[in-house]
Amino acid sequence: MSFSFDTKNELCRLPVQKLCCARAEAYGILLYCHTFSASEVRIITANENLAARLPRLFQRAFDIRFDRRPEPSGGEPGGKMVFQIHSQKKLDHIINLLGYEPRQNLALHINFAMVEEDCCRAAFLRGCFFAGGSVTDPLKHYHLELTSSHLQASRELGALLRESGYQSKGMSRNGSFVTYFKQSHQIEDFLTLIGAPVAAMKLMSAKLEKDLRNDVNRRLNCDSANLDKAVEAARSQGEAIRKLQAAGRLIELPDKLQQTAALRLEYPELTLSELAEEFDPPVTKSCLNHRLRKLVELAEEL
Repeated sequence: MSFSFDTKNELCRLPVQKLCCARAEAYGILLYCHTFSASEVRIITANENLAARLPRLFQRAFDIRFDRRPEPSGGEPGGKMVFQIHSQKKLDHIINLLGYEPRQNLALHINFAMVEEDCCRAAFLRGCFFAGGSVTDPLKHYHLELTSSHLQASRELGALLRESGYQSKGMSRNGSFVTYFKQSHQIEDFLTLIGAPVAAMKLMSAKLEKDLRNDVNRRLNCDSANLDKAVEAARSQGEAIRKLQAAGRLIELPDKLQQTAALRLEYPELTLSELAEEFDPPVTKSCLNHRLRKLVELAEEL
């Protein structure tokens, strides 16, 4: 199952109680479903839990029953299920309750009077997500979108989200209008708002896991880069010492530099800290670094 599917299943477990919220949720579904016009309502879903919720929701919101109840296409499990209302009396009743004029051309937009209360606004957004929403698996990337075929409703949804503190963006795709956001914290807040805290927690956990993994990778890359630098420095020091040896200059140097050269050639793989411990008595890292730098400078003078 997809992350979107699991999220909608979680939302379906919410009870259908207050009339105002049931009507707001049904309103969101209608604006974002397959068809909502003065002559037809057509809702299509492949989610069996949502299919079980819709009749209860519309009964509570509008006191009506669907004219057509769904049958899985081809009789296969998980097939698309279709709900329809084509009775003109029922359609006029719904349109009137939502604040539209049944006898005028139905230009769909958001009736903001339906979403004044916080609970109704959350229910409305839940309905939009049920019918036209999707959210990407957070282990891949962060993306939540709401897709409608109604331009004005999509624009007004963007305004409603921004008013609620969500910095959404909009675009058109294949004749549909998409409102979306990609910030993980905004998606977490949105899912919590519409009633899916478990999905929000999964997203939060996935984000923490990804951040931890990225931090580990950064540390490993940093350690690897430091190791590469240490190996390159040891190689350069060894070449410098052998150059001094070949020129007969090494035996002319002070005992401390000769001892340093001998230990570097004997232990080319050791770091400065480890090599400093091989001296008797041990020397400091800065002292050893100074000696090796002096050897390299002498070799460069040749």
